[in-house]
Amino acid sequence: MSVLPPVRRDRVIGQFPKAFRKEAALQVKDGFRDQVRTACQEQRTGTVGRFKISKVIVVGDLAVGKTCLINRFCKDAFDKNYKATIGVDFEMERFEVMGVPFSLQLWDTAGQERFKCIASTYYRGAQAIIIAFDLTDVSSLDHTRRWLEDALKENDPASALLFLVGTKKDLSSPGQYLQMEEDAVRVAQEMKAEYWAVSSLSGDGVRDFFFRVAALTFEASVLAELERSGSRRIADVVKIDSCSSNLYATPKKKQSNCCQ
Repeated sequence: MSVLPPVRRDRVIGQFPKAFRKEAALQVKDGFRDQVRTACQEQRTGTVGRFKISKVIVVGDLAVGKTCLINRFCKDAFDKNYKATIGVDFEMERFEVMGVPFSLQLWDTAGQERFKCIASTYYRGAQAIIIAFDLTDVSSLDHTRRWLEDALKENDPASALLFLVGTKKDLSSPGQYLQMEEDAVRVAQEMKAEYWAVSSLSGDGVRDFFFRVAALTFEASVLAELERSGSRRIADVVKIDSCSSNLYATPKKKQSNCCQ
């Protein structure tokens, strides 16, 4: 088995990252939940092999800056001349969270309508959904509801963490920014998403945002694993005491109607 190199020192998460705005946050606790801390200490985090991996998809209009956002964090680079993403692309970013190796698969999806059918096939199985919009373009904020609706067709609304992130913060005038943020916080609250504003050009807020995504996604993943572990123990008892042959029937997979 190949051994991965150590996680970069600037990708180690020991403390729970703070939210950008408390009134539009998925949670406002100062630290990881006690049961998550205990699971990490006891190495009961449900790793795949030795490593936990969660899928994150990034959706939004063409040219809102999805690729720039991902590349600023993963490569610490900015290029205003990025070509439009065709279909999908992804980056793997490795972290260490409370001593546990953890990776985010960051899926960069196309914003063009003609590629939406291709991109939507990659939406499935996302633990987190980032809906991006341009802080200088109010129409891109209006379109975030449609992007969320499309993404949730392929995912469980009850389990996917939602983030609404405004890009190009550096291009907004103070007055424009305040108005857009007020509107964006309201949209985030309606979506039950966490709101952030960032600049991929300057890097303002990008690292903090992705650390927050990683921490919340890691915590949700560990909590889900603990719940599954508890359910399996209960199921073992039920299986012994029951004569039913349908308790463990495999659910039918959801069929996609993409491109039909």
